[in-house]
Amino acid sequence: MDRRTFWKTVTVDRSDLLDRLIALLRDCGVRFCVIGGQAVNAYVEPVVGLDLDIVVALEDLSDLTGVLASHFRVERFEHSVNVSAEGSDLRVQIQLDPRYPPFVERASERDILGERLPVACVEDVLQGNIWAAQDPERRASRRQKDLADIARLIEAEPALRARVPQDVLGRLV
Repeated sequence: MDRRTFWKTVTVDRSDLLDRLIALLRDCGVRFCVIGGQAVNAYVEPVVGLDLDIVVALEDLSDLTGVLASHFRVERFEHSVNVSAEGSDLRVQIQLDPRYPPFVERASERDILGERLPVACVEDVLQGNIWAAQDPERRASRRQKDLADIARLIEAEPALRARVPQDVLGRLV
C-alpha cells in the first residue's frame, strides 16, 4: 500500500474530502499552506493523524467560508474554521490566528504522506508548534503533542534548537 492510500485509509476518507478541498482551494486561487502536525510530517518521519491544519492568505480568507459551505460541512470557531464531510474522518482546520498568514508566502511544495501540498517552511512550522505549546488555553494533551512535534523537528534539524525558547526546551523529554 502506498503512503497516500495509507493516509486515506487511516482517515477513512471515502468522500475524498482531502482531494475535493485541495482542488477547490486551487480552483479558487486561494493561497494556503499546511501547518501543524502534518507539516511536521513533511520534514521528519511521519506520524499519522486525522487532522490537517492549514492557513490561508489573509486576502483570500473573507470569501472562503461561503464557498466552502456550499461543498462541505463548515463550523466557525473563535480560532478556526473547521471543514468536514460525511464519509470522512479527516478534520481540516483553517487557522484564523493572525500570526499565521505570513507563513503562506514562505511555503513550498512538499510531500505529506504521498500528497504534494504547499507546506510552511520548517522554521514557521516550528514557530507554530511553539505558539501552540505555550498556549495555556489549549488542552494539556494537545500541548504534549506540540512538544513532541518540536522534539521531532529539532532531532531532525539540530540547528532549530536555538529558535526554541528555554521554557519550551525545559519541557522536552
